[in-house]
Amino acid sequence: MKLGLDRRTGLNRFLTSWKSKDDPGIGNCSYRMVPTGYPQVSLYMGQTLLWRTGFWTGLRWSGIPTRMTSKYFNVSFVNNQDETTVMYRTFSDAAKPKVIVKMVVDESGIVQRSLWQETTWVEYWSAPQELCDKYLNCGPNSYCDPNNLVIFECKCFPGFEPKSSRDCMREKQGVSMCNNGEGFVKLAHMKAPDTSTAHANMSLSMKECEQECLRNCSCMAYASANESEGGIGCLTWQGDLVDTRTYPDGGQDLYIRVDAVVLAQYAKKNGLTQKKRMLAILGVSVAVMFLLIVSVVYCFVMKKNKETRHSTYSDSADSTLPYFEDSPSRRDLDGTIRNSNSNLPLFNLRTIIAATENFSIANKLGQGGFGPVYKGLLQNGMEIAVKRLSKCSGQGIEQFKTEVALIAKLQHRNLVRILDFGMARIVERDQIEANTNCIVGTFGYMSPEYAMQGLFSIKSDVYSFGVLLLEIITGKRNSTYHHDGPSSNLIGHVWDLWREDNSMKIVDPLLDETYPAHEVSQCIQIGLLCVQEHATDRPTMSTVVFMLGNDTPLPSPKRPAFILKGTYNSTDRSTSAASNSINEITLSKIDGR
Repeated sequence: MKLGLDRRTGLNRFLTSWKSKDDPGIGNCSYRMVPTGYPQVSLYMGQTLLWRTGFWTGLRWSGIPTRMTSKYFNVSFVNNQDETTVMYRTFSDAAKPKVIVKMVVDESGIVQRSLWQETTWVEYWSAPQELCDKYLNCGPNSYCDPNNLVIFECKCFPGFEPKSSRDCMREKQGVSMCNNGEGFVKLAHMKAPDTSTAHANMSLSMKECEQECLRNCSCMAYASANESEGGIGCLTWQGDLVDTRTYPDGGQDLYIRVDAVVLAQYAKKNGLTQKKRMLAILGVSVAVMFLLIVSVVYCFVMKKNKETRHSTYSDSADSTLPYFEDSPSRRDLDGTIRNSNSNLPLFNLRTIIAATENFSIANKLGQGGFGPVYKGLLQNGMEIAVKRLSKCSGQGIEQFKTEVALIAKLQHRNLVRILDFGMARIVERDQIEANTNCIVGTFGYMSPEYAMQGLFSIKSDVYSFGVLLLEIITGKRNSTYHHDGPSSNLIGHVWDLWREDNSMKIVDPLLDETYPAHEVSQCIQIGLLCVQEHATDRPTMSTVVFMLGNDTPLPSPKRPAFILKGTYNSTDRSTSAASNSINEITLSKIDGR
């Protein structure tokens, strides 16, 4: 949409209102470009000026504060010998979605902008809105302050005094303001006075603009005419200043000409304000400096205290170290761990004493089977847990070595395992399986080769996962499950039902048949594949993930491990005896946790 005067053709484009809401004839209100002086767009009712946008600053209309500028379209202003026009274009770039916007003039004398949303027009801006927006709401040489609307009164410019409730005049009539020490007082966040009689010079800087206005004794005020060119552009006013107001934000700086006396008063007032500001800055600076000094002193004292404590711990450790270094159990423990786990970092007693503050009671985390456990802090900032073997502990040196070899440290890759998951992480990267002489695990979840022979591999975790998968489906725990049928444990019971093609009976009743039977049957089959008796028959975890995520044919599971039956048929087990035999498992050494 384009508004304004084309000087080449004489065409003047403007908006008009309807006669009424029901009569689309040309109404009495119009929104048009005023090209005289410095151009601005104004709203009229007949010949009466209701509201004006102010001049174009290069970025916005001076009479529309920053917070009210449009985010839906661009505005381009042209003012030359050929035309004085303004063009409104909606955004069409990919960063901002295309919108439909309309601008209308209401018959009541209001210009409105609306946005099309789904099925209706939604107004997002209109003018005039406030009492201070109305043209000449305050008389000459005064301005409207919206903060004073409760007890409304117009305020006079500096150097002026009230003439009436709306008009102001010079305080001292007859006082010369021409080459008599006069100057300018700045008012911020202002709507510039009516520019229909203003003079513009777009080549002057603000300093040059001030000098230009100062040389002209009739010049009453000046302001920047262009915000987009670094302040280049000068507007000056002669005679009375009309239709101005203040904004909470936005607006621009307006410089009012005052005599030498008023200039000195404002300079003194600004000096006091500046002095208060400097005192405030000085006070804050002193407070910050004081806090900084206190912080430095505090850190220095804390560092000294820490060094003193470490010295005390070292002295305490010196009396213990000779015995500890010569202890046979220490040499045995050190050699065993070094040979069995090259990835295990070792610390001397001095480091442990310093980290735990000489096994301070304040750092004690709890008491375990081996003895107390302490929180420690190494010099590099790492937090550690220190387990101290007690003389009265029921655990021995062998169990302690096994514990250390498996756990290593809290940040080690061999973390404490839940339900025996993570056994495969003990295996070195270039190993297929590993062996341990001391079995540490949870009954019901340990793979048969680990429980009976101490062998563990990447398939050990697969077995534990299979048990857990069957537990989730059945809602029962393998370690506490007992059945009156031929199989006494959970895995055996699931296997029996699977062979009878009746495995869905094991599904947790709480599911209430709201599950997809095919997927549950597939999960049961995968669980049985994971708990195969021989590790070579179990799939890898990557294969398990693939089977769970894809609807592909699965191999039939073989007989799982740890099926304790009261009787077996001769077809199930080769035996020369006619009577049934018991399948027994003999474990030489198991430490349950």
